Amino acid sequence: VVDSVAALVPKAELDGEMGASSMGLQARLMSQALRKLTGSVARTNTCLIFLNQLREKIGVMFGNPETTTGGLALKFYSTVRMEVRRIGALKDGDQVIGSRTKIRVLKNKLAAPFETAEVDLLYGEGIACELDLLDTAVQHNVVEKSGSWYSYAGNRLGQGRDGAKQFLKAHPEVYLKIDGELRKRIELPPRSFQMQDLRRGEGGNHAPGNGRAKQAP
Repeated sequence: VVDSVAALVPKAELDGEMGASSMGLQARLMSQALRKLTGSVARTNTCLIFLNQLREKIGVMFGNPETTTGGLALKFYSTVRMEVRRIGALKDGDQVIGSRTKIRVLKNKLAAPFETAEVDLLYGEGIACELDLLDTAVQHNVVEKSGSWYSYAGNRLGQGRDGAKQFLKAHPEVYLKIDGELRKRIELPPRSFQMQDLRRGEGGNHAPGNGRAKQAP
């Protein structure tokens, strides 16, 4: 993981004086680096992730003034490009505990591009998978929502998203039942870890437990 492209410093800029012009150096660095890295990444079956930042173009009167740093090479070489934006705050009372985030796929060589998704990112935890599962299950009629109550197979999961989330976190077997039924309905393959991994807290960010997911034999 390269975090981030905007923080990469070319040697000429590092050795130069503060305030000296360095136009195009970072773009040239990225272009050269990607030409070298492409072969190594393919041979070693490595997933290389670049994080980047947004900047605004100067003097743009029409269209989107936003652009990313590092030139155009990264856009051309990338297999998947995603835009991540914070669209709201998640609160527990008056305390902000996370953010509602919208993800848009700008480029995808592996599947159809321009898909969007919204996820909850909790500080110190990552993606709230229970809430993600809950929202998707309601959307596909696997979980029923009546007022503020959530129910599955006639049994109540909890009141409100947070109440249902806490129930799913405390009962990973229910989480996996809902997950399995949802995956069948939307024609996705089953998960690759076992129930005992969740009970040991090894489900990773893919399920309750926040440990590391293990592959099924």
